[in-house]
Amino acid sequence: MAAKNGHEAVVKLLMEAKADVDVKDSYGRTALYMAAKNGHEAVVKLLLESKADANVKGSYGWTALYMAAKSGHEAVVKLLLEAKADVGVKDSYGWTALCWAAKNGREAVVKLLMEAKADANVKDSYGWTALYWAAENEHEAVVKLLQVGSREYCLPPTHHPDNC
Repeated sequence: MAAKNGHEAVVKLLMEAKADVDVKDSYGRTALYMAAKNGHEAVVKLLLESKADANVKGSYGWTALYMAAKSGHEAVVKLLLEAKADVGVKDSYGWTALCWAAKNGREAVVKLLMEAKADANVKDSYGWTALYWAAENEHEAVVKLLQVGSREYCLPPTHHPDNC
């Protein structure tokens, strides 16, 4: 709860007391996952300094990077990438952090992920890419960013991937 709510002083006390930094709750979420999801940059930095594993997967295969990217927390994404978070991790639906950032129009985060070599051509379990999701949700700036790193220039007018 301390990490989830951004209570840096409490997290610091827990780290000094040698609390297990990668312990999971019943949904597979770690303190890093929750801090990243909620954009608590100082807490994320503290947890990473305490050797939290940036690649621990929670339920559905979601990671701290996945949640920070989905929520658009640019500074947290930067910290996680510096800690070697894996940009290629897929969740149980085949989505990556890049897919969620693109779908939600998180332009700055998409740029960071692309600079970290996230693959813009990865297809989810429906055969759709981050480019598809950005176009489907009318995020023009994100579409432009993804077109530079994508082999696919499919801008579907409907919800069906066969329209490429």
